Amino acid sequence: MTHIAFIGLGNMGGPMAVNLVQSGHRVTVFDLSVPAMDSLKREGASVADSALSAVKDADIVVTMLPAAQHVERLYLGNDGIIRGAKPGTLFIDSSTIDADTAKRVGADAYACNMHFIDAPVSGGTAGAKAGTLTFIMGGSPHAVAQATPVLQCMGRNLFHAGDLGAGQIAKICNNMLLAVLMAGTSEALTMATKNGIDPKVMSDIMLQSSGCNWTLEKYNPCPDVMENVPSSNQYEGGFMVKLMNKDLNLAMNTAADSVSTTPMATAAQSLYRMLESQGHGEKDFSSVYTLFNKHTNT
Repeated sequence: MTHIAFIGLGNMGGPMAVNLVQSGHRVTVFDLSVPAMDSLKREGASVADSALSAVKDADIVVTMLPAAQHVERLYLGNDGIIRGAKPGTLFIDSSTIDADTAKRVGADAYACNMHFIDAPVSGGTAGAKAGTLTFIMGGSPHAVAQATPVLQCMGRNLFHAGDLGAGQIAKICNNMLLAVLMAGTSEALTMATKNGIDPKVMSDIMLQSSGCNWTLEKYNPCPDVMENVPSSNQYEGGFMVKLMNKDLNLAMNTAADSVSTTPMATAAQSLYRMLESQGHGEKDFSSVYTLFNKHTNT
């Protein structure tokens, strides 16, 4: 039985860890939130009193953290988990961070006779709960092959994008497009509604037309059009606005470094910055819909 340590039990990491437990793996978890760890303990996971304690006997370590600074703080330095793990350990970081940080952490792991891949995810909290996430991997073919059986317990689609850092670049490109699609879908639905078309009817029309996209299929931003999505729960849960802004900042930095032109993403970023400045940083990113419809309650 593979012993897996899982660090970071937030909206995404918690259900991902549950799926590993339910797949029959021995799982040890750690998070700064005691209630999050208690929830995993009830599912059958073991609970560690520190990140170092969690990884010391693990064969594979999965991390899901908010930002690059948290990844660096966890992994690197004399008290980082790389120094506390046994030789040959495979680290899988599913955080969404910049590619340079992923490369730096990976290089440190390999220098200590360990393995590392960056494996950010797509699919949202619903995908995390259902075990249908998409994993976008960067790393050596050997490390990716080693990680695959574990990732298949949490995801349906696995892609090897390239060397270390490639997973992060691909994920950032994907989330940049997602921000544009969500803003555009919200804009179109609002215009339809203001012209007398029911948003559910308009959504059904676009689903069968050239405007069809993931937000309409899985994550409609208009309240009460789709069940079990944040827009029908006052935009609670899901992928927070402040995290979308973090990802858009990563995208803009990547664009600058590669001299890429991103007018659509720049426009989307201005909308999400406005939304966060209005105090909605903790709301789901589909709440961008409310910027187009002043009568929508957030």
